[in-house]
Amino acid sequence: MSTEDDDVTSISPSEAPTSAGVRWKRFGGMLALTTVATGVLVALTAQGVLAANFSISGMPFTVTSTHLHGTGFEQFATLDNMIDNSPNAGNTGGQMVLIVSAIDSADLTSLCQSVDLGGMSLKITAGDAGTPVHGDSLVVDSDDIKGNADFQNINVGQDASTFDKVKDRTKGSGYIAGMPGVFGQQADAVDIYNLRQNNYATTAARFTLPHLHMSFTSTGC
Repeated sequence: MSTEDDDVTSISPSEAPTSAGVRWKRFGGMLALTTVATGVLVALTAQGVLAANFSISGMPFTVTSTHLHGTGFEQFATLDNMIDNSPNAGNTGGQMVLIVSAIDSADLTSLCQSVDLGGMSLKITAGDAGTPVHGDSLVVDSDDIKGNADFQNINVGQDASTFDKVKDRTKGSGYIAGMPGVFGQQADAVDIYNLRQNNYATTAARFTLPHLHMSFTSTGC
């Protein structure tokens, strides 16, 4: 994903994308996953300021794609909640600090999504027959992201409440944004090769999956 355009910020070279990729978990640590920022998120939630779109199940699912291209990109931290007494809460207290990646318009080639059900996986594949998967106002909450990434015209360290790259089509107006004082980054466009995510939630105003195949398999993505 290297380029001659001076406006492109490269996270890692992409002339020969490899599965090793970039340890986005470490990079995500810079995106407000610090003790101070986490404390701010917890305080906001306790005050009822940070509203959750839905209660997450607490079961992670894997998403991979050979190439993601997105226009309009935002990334910041959030605090997701499970239902009371969720069997998946473990030692989290039913709350998880996660990385929000929001894309205004996203295309994903060879998408694979799988959920480990213990002994088998529920696996979904799409976008592998010449037409990519497409998402509008695509929002993904993750705790681990890997890949080779390029950003165009990126702002790092911007207050997440001022973001204006991803339209909130689910509500018909406004933009998807984080809370005031939360560290984040936004860019005009992003390309990620060999993407691999460990996710807990995905929402979209529209999600189109050509050549969809869903099945139970012995292996995940």
